[in-house]
Amino acid sequence: MGTTLVRNIHTLATMDGMRREISQGAMFLQDNTIMAVGRLEDMPPASPDKIIDLPHHIVIPGLINTHHHMFQTLTRAVAQDKELFEWLTSLYPIWARLNSAAAYISAKLAMAELMLSGCTTSSDHLYIYPNDVELDDTIRAAQEMGMRFHAARGSMSVGEKLGGLPPDSVVEDEDMILRDTRRLIETYHDPSPGSMLQIVVAPCSPFSVSQDLMRESANLARSYRVRLHTHLAENANDVAYSLEQLGVLPGDYAQESGWVGEDVWHAHCVFLNDREIGLFARTGTGVCHCPTSNLRLASGIAPIRKMLDQGVRVGLGVDGSASNDSSGLLEEARMAMLVQRARGNPAGLSAREALEMATIGSASLLGRKDIGALAPGMMADFAAFRLDQIGYAGALHDPTAALLFCRTTKADVVVINGKVVVQDGHLTVTDVPILVEQHNHASKLLLNGD
Repeated sequence: MGTTLVRNIHTLATMDGMRREISQGAMFLQDNTIMAVGRLEDMPPASPDKIIDLPHHIVIPGLINTHHHMFQTLTRAVAQDKELFEWLTSLYPIWARLNSAAAYISAKLAMAELMLSGCTTSSDHLYIYPNDVELDDTIRAAQEMGMRFHAARGSMSVGEKLGGLPPDSVVEDEDMILRDTRRLIETYHDPSPGSMLQIVVAPCSPFSVSQDLMRESANLARSYRVRLHTHLAENANDVAYSLEQLGVLPGDYAQESGWVGEDVWHAHCVFLNDREIGLFARTGTGVCHCPTSNLRLASGIAPIRKMLDQGVRVGLGVDGSASNDSSGLLEEARMAMLVQRARGNPAGLSAREALEMATIGSASLLGRKDIGALAPGMMADFAAFRLDQIGYAGALHDPTAALLFCRTTKADVVVINGKVVVQDGHLTVTDVPILVEQHNHASKLLLNGD
């Protein structure tokens, strides 16, 4: 790839250790790595192979999405007025018709949408494997799109006849789940700095797997030193199920099952009490905040301010595109900022705190020290947004805050691993109209049962 000089940046919001925001900023890239960050005079004297001028832009670290179900882009705007459990039971029969081709195309579309929002790294929690679906389908999509990817091998093993929520037709044998998870780790997982692909062990939820599988999954993950992810305490019915069927609160269930620690992050956590929040803080257990999905399903507003104040590591996720129903991560950060204020505190979450959650906070959940900030030695992942748009007029006295307070449609330039994947607001890695057409065809077949 050679060397690249990114210069004349209107505002460079580094999210580095000093949280520097540099006017007339610059970065020097060597292949896929940032070599220098500062002003033009701070850059190496060498002549770059490529120059990118961004005089009308704010540049931020590439956003990091830590919870998604990409296959759900096929079923947006379905079950529009239902809470979580009713929503799931409405959609399970549709998702049971998912096939490999649909899983692949839905992942490509979700990644395209994420990239256009400034996202450069995403996790995806695929927990349903009907017909010929494999996690390999989404991995192939990520490799073609050039997105940094944490593929979470989800699973469901407790169907209706055993007291679980999913229909028996979509659950898997637990021994097979563990075998396939081991196969995926051994085949794909790359723990090295700058990794483009890692595997995560991710049983779906306490109401869809056994506690034995939770424990065995934790043991498997730690034997390979990979990370663990699941849903927890998403709504009041989730907590009620935990108390009635498992005899404990969700946080206690996580602790009993070996699902606390710095290698674990849980999605949602809307209904953790003060003691459970304290447990997560003491053990370094992470939380992925998914505000839009929580609102869409009337699950509630997670106590993120309290978590941050107690030292819980918090990142951000768009959640599945059948409960969001979008994959825009910058908009998710804005929503995170606003919903904390809706709890009655106008300073409940600042713009810069929301941006931290979507960058360095999310990087921490994934165990990454090479992304989430713009500093020497970090991977060359960044997004640039035009400030000379009508929506930012009047807000240029604080461009970083404007990025969160003002509504942004899409990024103008996105670079992943040193490669430009969005230029002038358009994806360079795929033909979007053809992708949308293929995706809508797959969605129609899935929804109609063809």
